[in-house]
Amino acid sequence: MSVWYDVHGEGPAVALVHAGITDSRMWEPQLRSFPDSHTVVRLDLPGFGRSPIETNPVSYRESIGEALDATGVARAAVVGSSLGGRAALEFALDSPERVSALVLVGAAIDDHDWSDAMEAFDAEEEAALERGDLEGAAIVNVDFWVAGTGRSLDEIDPDVRELVAEMQRHAFELSKGHDDLRAARLEPPASQRLGDIAVPTVVVTGDEDVEDIRVIGDRLAREIPDAERAHIAGAAHLPNLERPEEFDRIVLGFLGRHGV
Repeated sequence: MSVWYDVHGEGPAVALVHAGITDSRMWEPQLRSFPDSHTVVRLDLPGFGRSPIETNPVSYRESIGEALDATGVARAAVVGSSLGGRAALEFALDSPERVSALVLVGAAIDDHDWSDAMEAFDAEEEAALERGDLEGAAIVNVDFWVAGTGRSLDEIDPDVRELVAEMQRHAFELSKGHDDLRAARLEPPASQRLGDIAVPTVVVTGDEDVEDIRVIGDRLAREIPDAERAHIAGAAHLPNLERPEEFDRIVLGFLGRHGV
């Protein structure tokens, strides 16, 4: 695999793993704060940003390890958002010796029974992609994930809307010709092994995120031993972009309390 990454700052290592509607650019606000106290490894998962799709199935969790290997980092706190949160969780189970702490932001999990609203979103996105309307599919994602529950797109910072739409369009472009792309499965799956997580963990969700993600967040916090739970008001699926100061306060405070 050829995983793109970059490195910022000095100190204990932190890996930033982006959401499935974004790429590594979603972490730009954190590059103004995290490198003051940490070595930050930011990466693009395969099929996003500057990382091509080279295998099928694709292992997102192994991509984290590849980026850490390339930078000479043996162990890091892993901050994962959405798809990146699932990858971070699976990486912590697959390579526990390499993870010092977990920050799971709007994370997904393998066995969740998705709601009718989520199924309707999937159908709308798929219909747009089948028409070849990448712009329309990107807007569907921004509306569902960035606006979240009970908000309109007009209420969202236009810079955030435009950045997420751009990142999502690019991911759709990279995925052309990979209609059968699959994610490599972890066996046994993470959903059956949450009690095995043995590092400090905080689960973060935006209060405006879709209900499925908030339900998953509650479950992760309940089943991962001693996990902390944090909520960010006025933000949906990407709280680090919408409320960067509050996000940084929670995450850097958590890492500091645990000496990570």
